Amino acid sequence: MQIAFIGMGTMGAPMARNLLRAGHQVTVFNRTLSRAEALQEDGAIVATTPKEACAQANIHLICVSDTPDVKEVLFAEKTGLIHGAKAGDLVIDCSTISPSATRKFAQTLEELEIGYVDAPVSGGSEGAIHGTLAIMCGASDEDMARARSILETVGKSVTHVGPVGAGQVTKAINQIAIAGTYRAIAEGLVLASRAGVDPTKVVAAIAGGAAASWVLNHRSENMIANHYPLGFRLKLHRKDLNIAIREGEELGVSLDLTKLVAASEDKLIASGFGDEDMSAIARAVREESGLPQEKL
Repeated sequence: MQIAFIGMGTMGAPMARNLLRAGHQVTVFNRTLSRAEALQEDGAIVATTPKEACAQANIHLICVSDTPDVKEVLFAEKTGLIHGAKAGDLVIDCSTISPSATRKFAQTLEELEIGYVDAPVSGGSEGAIHGTLAIMCGASDEDMARARSILETVGKSVTHVGPVGAGQVTKAINQIAIAGTYRAIAEGLVLASRAGVDPTKVVAAIAGGAAASWVLNHRSENMIANHYPLGFRLKLHRKDLNIAIREGEELGVSLDLTKLVAASEDKLIASGFGDEDMSAIARAVREESGLPQEKL
């Protein structure tokens, strides 16, 4: 199958590689051209605009940072996807963006007879590399049926949760849930350190019980070492929480814990830690608890 893939960042590049390994012909585009060129050795064709990337493909994947970026990819004058895509094509957006904007984008594309699936992903860079992402999808039944085999190539769990926009709402909920989990684990490990209990042994003890989670298994080591190699950027998670908070405000839902974590992330970003993995939330808990910024 001929696929266009736009956005060769931490998530998009390994997703594109998995599609190439599955035997698809993939044309890639990235604003920083060198990131797209890095996939040439894997067999990708490099395009210089979204329009060019989409010209020979029928399925168009997008994985970029924010709502304005998706809008630019889709609708930029002369270079946007709509100038290369054709009636009958399908757009699959794996970015995490505003649900209301997603619905507007899909409506515009529907008028051009182009299908749309919002399919944000979760699982960090590890999930993107190993093809084990959790993918939450909003789409019509027909568009979802077309997208499923592609998404199953890059993800382990692919769930159709409702019409267009439902995938983005689900991703906002995912980001709310992990925000609390990251904060809670960080607080627990700092408490262990304060109490003189080895936090590594604490993790081993609680990982076999009700506290078990992906965050505990994959990010507690970062928190203990106070070292945060990139899996998912803190500043992008903060962007995602803003989407969730806006949804909550529009629907009258209290998101007090979400707002607490957002405030902690704002302080970390202001201190220059926005490009670290989001497990750097532990830095804020350390500071609030008067702990030095060193290994627990």
